Amino acid sequence: MVFSGKRGENASFVRTAGIAVVFAARYYWFPVSRSPFPEDMGPTGNRKRETGNALPSTHKKVIVRKLDRDAIQGYVAPEFIADGKLELLNVSGKVVLLDLADIKGVYFVREFSEGEAFARKTFATRPRTEGLWVRLKFKDNDTMEALMPNELTQTQPEGFSVIPPDTRANTQRIFVPRTALDSLTVLAVIGGAAGRGRKAAAAPAGQEELFRE
Repeated sequence: MVFSGKRGENASFVRTAGIAVVFAARYYWFPVSRSPFPEDMGPTGNRKRETGNALPSTHKKVIVRKLDRDAIQGYVAPEFIADGKLELLNVSGKVVLLDLADIKGVYFVREFSEGEAFARKTFATRPRTEGLWVRLKFKDNDTMEALMPNELTQTQPEGFSVIPPDTRANTQRIFVPRTALDSLTVLAVIGGAAGRGRKAAAAPAGQEELFRE
């Protein structure tokens, strides 16, 4: 570094050289973030939430009601049954396996706090939604009506997916294992080529029950 004989010129040179060194260190010598905030901090100064363990959007809230009246809250994936067991992620974050033979129903709910109960177990009038209008009788002698798809490809070998009569309740649909039922009776076929515009004819005696153990 070369200095001239004049004090003012030397001071000006030092200031200019200092700015140049800081500029070079900031943009060339050291890898720095272009953001004014750390990578894990937002503009408000709060640390960003970790998203690595976030629950997939495909998981649904359920309340599993067992035949012994016990209930478990948790989440299930689209495919939640394998080898006769239901896979549930409980609210504590632990995966538990439940025997289908012990389950009365898997209730898909909007909120855990409101429970799975609904005001009506029967339809006040003939349903308008296309499908099978059915009556389910459980092994604990409980009964309810529901709608289920009139499509064999949507029927699972382990059980039935049904929509309860009270669609405004917290429960949106129910998966009922076959092992929980004493019988399932088709009351009518709603809509479709066979039932559109008229009530389905009553089934002959001895043939109205779709399922009975």
